[in-house]
Formats: sequence, structure tokens, C-alpha cells
Amino acid sequence: MTKRETYEKRAEELIMPLIEEHHFELVDVEYVKEGTNWYLRAYIDKPGGISVDDCEVVSRAFSDLLDQEDFIDEAYILEISSPGLGRPLKKDKDFKRSLGEEVEVRLYRPLNHQKEFEGVLKAWDEATVTLDTGGGELVLNRADIALIRLAFDF
Repeated sequence: MTKRETYEKRAEELIMPLIEEHHFELVDVEYVKEGTNWYLRAYIDKPGGISVDDCEVVSRAFSDLLDQEDFIDEAYILEISSPGLGRPLKKDKDFKRSLGEEVEVRLYRPLNHQKEFEGVLKAWDEATVTLDTGGGELVLNRADIALIRLAFDF
């Protein structure tokens, strides 16, 4: 397990009781470097959407826990936020919640000269994602998918 994965796993373990206490959902935790700064980000949600006040409550309590545990070696910036409209589908619960919804898929390499697809999410498993593209079903290998997210129309 890499240091990044270890930090994300430990952070998720620490934040889960706070998330459950407030009846929120933990969408994801990531530890990433952007430019010269490290960021520890937790994305939270709830039915009807998350508010700035919700993020603040979790941020204050989580920051205190992180200070007590002090398991991250580098200096970092803590961010708690909503996953946003264009959030990627990463975990099984994301795929389950999105079954029957329109999704956008971007591949690492072209398939039949095309890297981007849209369709209704019909099924998924460890190895594949199945879309109804309107012209039939398309089965994509998950390893080939760079990004899959809910499609949104403005």
C-alpha cells in the first residue's frame, strides 16, 4: 500500500464516525499533490445536497481529530466539500446509485476511433461497464475507462 493510500484509508476511518453522526454520506477521500501543495479532501453528500454549514461542521471536527492523530508527515491543506455535479463514479455504491442514469465515459485510448461515449448505465461489475447508447448496448472494460461520471444538462 502506498503512503497516499495509507493516508486516505486512515483518514476515511477517522472521518466515518463524524459522517455517520450527521447522517451524511462519505463519497470519497483523496490525498493529492497539486503544484507544491498537498491536499487532503473529503467529499460528503446527503439527500437534497450538502451545504457550506455542513462542510464547516465536519471540517472543524475532522481537523481536531487529524491534529490528535497526526499521522500525515507532510504539511497539507484540508478541504471538505460536496462532490459536485460532475463527480466521477468510483465505488460500487456510486454505480448502484447511478443505475438507469445517463453517464459520460472517457477512455484512455480510442475504441473504434472514439474516446468519449454517452449512454444509460445498465450494468457494471469488477471488469466491465455496460451502457445503453440508444443504438444498442456497449460493454466497456473498466481498466480502459479514464473517467465515468453522471451526464448533466444545463
